[in-house]
Amino acid sequence: MTSQPAPRARDLGITIGEGIPGPNNAITDVAGVRVGHTTLVSGEGSLVVGKGPVRTGVTVIVPHDGDVWFEPIFAGTATLNGNGELTGLEWIRESGLLTGAIGITNTNDVGKVRDALVGSAAAKHDPRSSYWALPVAGETYDGQLNDIAGGHVRAEHVAAALAAASGGPVPEGNVGGGTGMICHEFKGGIGTASRRVPDELGGWTVGVLVQANYGRRGLLRIDGVPVGAEIPIDQVPSPWSPERRGIAGAGRAPGSGSIIGVVATDAPLLPHQCNRLARRVPLGLARVGGLGSTSSGDIFLAFATGNRGMPPTEAEAGDDGIVQLRGMVDRAIDPLFEAAVEATEEAIVNALVAAETMTGRDGIVAYRLPHDRLVEVMRRHGRLRGSPTA
Repeated sequence: MTSQPAPRARDLGITIGEGIPGPNNAITDVAGVRVGHTTLVSGEGSLVVGKGPVRTGVTVIVPHDGDVWFEPIFAGTATLNGNGELTGLEWIRESGLLTGAIGITNTNDVGKVRDALVGSAAAKHDPRSSYWALPVAGETYDGQLNDIAGGHVRAEHVAAALAAASGGPVPEGNVGGGTGMICHEFKGGIGTASRRVPDELGGWTVGVLVQANYGRRGLLRIDGVPVGAEIPIDQVPSPWSPERRGIAGAGRAPGSGSIIGVVATDAPLLPHQCNRLARRVPLGLARVGGLGSTSSGDIFLAFATGNRGMPPTEAEAGDDGIVQLRGMVDRAIDPLFEAAVEATEEAIVNALVAAETMTGRDGIVAYRLPHDRLVEVMRRHGRLRGSPTA
């Protein structure tokens, strides 16, 4: 998806956990899953609502290689703290089914992304039919860097992300919905990772994609190392520092923001098991230093492609009305839980490592996590497990 991929945690010699990643170490390691981004960056200087500076975008996840608007798959959800939005979850809780592509953007544009996904679905149906769509669209707040009130994400940007969606390596950091995001008071954004369960335990793949926009600097830990304390804001300034807000004490507190996490697996999980898998994402988040603070929207979705060919949600019952399914006994799911926790942790770290320093509206700067300092800190704590290549 990009000719010059951004560096990742493993490029710096940082290995998270014990599991083995898939070939792309990305959510796209689950067969059929595709990711696309539209990134919007324009303007400099003082905020002028409706004009910029613009530091935003949209990311889409297409969950399988069939017609995602006609063929549902099983899904489940989890919420750590609900100060945020991930549309369509009520129907997923009711039916256990994901019935379309997933979009992630900024807080104020989430409704437009949701509507654009409806439009994409409607375009594939007879307009005289009784078809309806309740798609999943999530958000995190990028208003510290972006003209968030300007409404810059439009339907054509969602269409472009859908058209660009592909498998393989996934661009991370300052891309798509993650363009203007801040994580642990460094530049944040999109990150992804995967794990492949050993063959003797099923050989299933679990992939995670996050839009990371949360966290206080001092809480950041990477592979157990207190990186945030080792690289404090007097060394690398915070975009939330009072002198950079313009008015001391005004605005949102450091650590404000949210995280959206999407888990994919090819295991044949049933909806209640997808719920259980989604509930493991906060464990990976906690490993990196997430708290689920009051101002944070920490909302997660897990879907499973292991039962394909299911009929549309309101299809007429044929013959006996029975659909043949596969399933897993609950004890067999534990390796998937471990995979989801590790992949979540690494996805967040990949978002931090890939992100570049960005200057946003009113000259506010979100600095990248400095790679040289990160490597030095990890080495000093005995947690650099490989040789840096980036």
